[in-house]
Amino acid sequence: MRVLICGGTGFLGRHIVNALMQQGHDPVVRSRHSTPALDFNACTQAEQWLEHLNGIDAVINSVGALRDKPGQDLQTLHTLAPVALFDACAQAGVRRVVQVSALGSGQSSTQYASTKRAADEHLLALGAQGLLNPVVVRPSIIFGAGGASSQLFLNLAKLPVLLLPQIMRSSQIQPVAVRDLAEVLAHMATSGRPGGIVEVGGPQPLSTEAFIASLRAQMGYGQASVHALPDWMSKGSARLGDQIAAMPWCSETMALLENDNVTDPQTLATLLGRTPAAPTAMLATLPKESRHA
Repeated sequence: MRVLICGGTGFLGRHIVNALMQQGHDPVVRSRHSTPALDFNACTQAEQWLEHLNGIDAVINSVGALRDKPGQDLQTLHTLAPVALFDACAQAGVRRVVQVSALGSGQSSTQYASTKRAADEHLLALGAQGLLNPVVVRPSIIFGAGGASSQLFLNLAKLPVLLLPQIMRSSQIQPVAVRDLAEVLAHMATSGRPGGIVEVGGPQPLSTEAFIASLRAQMGYGQASVHALPDWMSKGSARLGDQIAAMPWCSETMALLENDNVTDPQTLATLLGRTPAAPTAMLATLPKESRHA
């Protein structure tokens, strides 16, 4: 099958492309960095998508960002452009559409979650009308080489002394290896499984602090000395992160962590047909040159 991957040159998108190729399919990559290039910010009408859907059998939308940046706003990136894409798919007869959303986006009031949720709901509504066969995939924290949050976790894991926001010590996440998620997404796009919302998390929920400690142990280091930041300092560090576009720790991240980011771990194992990578084995999923970089 020919599968259009929106955001196919990004962190998750590159792994989806590899998974599709390994499964014998033909990935068609579109992003700001592809040839031809496609800028989501400029594709907010269905007519602008139709030319990109010629000969396409299925679509995966893996485009996403944590917050607004100059020339990139979440309302356009997460809602307006995807809605236009989904409408174009309905017009062009491309029925299978896989939307990568985020675990917790159904409830959170953050800008990230609410803009994702708006696109999710529009896609599902098209499915309810019989116009598409959609799947909305909501994963927990994604871990892998090239991920900004993954690199932050790896950097923190190297430090013998850590000052962490209290929320990183208490809230639960369920890390999923990017290669496992990509395999699932590729299969969903090319199979006839029923649509709807699919929540995906790794095999074990744990706190962010515990995950960082596990990565540190996998690196062969001893236990770090960990201390909680006062609430005012945690909020200050998040506001500081707001000013650094490439920083994954920011006010939006802090707000997202206010609710546990967990789901049924059996779902991923069932979709893969095997045991997914556990938090204690995440380092081994990285290329060797990335494990201590």
